[in-house]
Amino acid sequence: MVQAMTLYLKYRPQDLSEVYGNEQTKDAISAMLRDPEERPHSFLLHGPTGCGKTTIGRIIAQTLECVGMDLTEVDSADFRGIDTVREIRKRSYLKPLESPCRVWIIDECHKMTNDAQNALLKILEDTPSHVYFILCTTEPQKLLKTIRGRCSQFQLNPLEDKELRDLLREVVKAEGEQLTGGIYKQIIQDSLGHPRNALQILDQVLRVEPEARLEMARRSAEEQSEAIELCRALLRGGGWDSVKKVLASLAEQKQDPESIRRLVLAYCNSVLTKEWNPTAGLIMSQFIYPFYDTGFPGLTHACFTVLREWDRENPPF
Repeated sequence: MVQAMTLYLKYRPQDLSEVYGNEQTKDAISAMLRDPEERPHSFLLHGPTGCGKTTIGRIIAQTLECVGMDLTEVDSADFRGIDTVREIRKRSYLKPLESPCRVWIIDECHKMTNDAQNALLKILEDTPSHVYFILCTTEPQKLLKTIRGRCSQFQLNPLEDKELRDLLREVVKAEGEQLTGGIYKQIIQDSLGHPRNALQILDQVLRVEPEARLEMARRSAEEQSEAIELCRALLRGGGWDSVKKVLASLAEQKQDPESIRRLVLAYCNSVLTKEWNPTAGLIMSQFIYPFYDTGFPGLTHACFTVLREWDRENPPF
């Protein structure tokens, strides 16, 4: 039986060697951490949601032997103001309590206000020798260029299908369970290379009887993100009513249009690399450019254009 702890927490890597995928990035980080002379005091980890940025940030802190009260995690989605950064700056000059250093992991750092980013830049330009900053973000282009320039940058990419399958099989084996190939395929397809999503879907799958697991995989995937339903609605084509309902729901949940765009691109890329699908190619052509300036109206227009072109290519008679 699955333990009460969710699988993505239970099997969260504790060392870089346990992290699946992103081999070049892992090697580069390991090399920097081995040599104190080459070790940067500011890391910038960027990539899609659920690809392990915060996990690797914690591993870096652990490698630096930072523990307890000397390790601080800040979620910029909740704490964005300049006052938070001022407090960090004040504490950064204090000696560590129980470790050789102090480490701040700042998650979703692109959501910090411009004033907060400028205040953070001052710390990055004059970082005490016992302090390290690990910035994690899905949207590095929203950070000041000067902040990016002060950090050693590492990009994390979604896992390849084989890497994701290996991860799932290892966890399933550790749980003393078995799954059919069809269930693995469904989980891999809907998690879009994101290990956290894959393990969250697997968590739900292993909680039901074997005969119900394939259906649970499909349903759990839909619950992971309505953006997946948007992908499917666009691929079906010709149905604005279903698309606008999903868009309305995403807007109500205040989902980030740029994150949705990336997910749609990844989903359609997965479809196209497996089979010939002109509709997937059409969708990618409309979702290829960022929505940073246009936001949700840009997302809506892209969906409208896809369905308009689909109607032109598939007339009712």
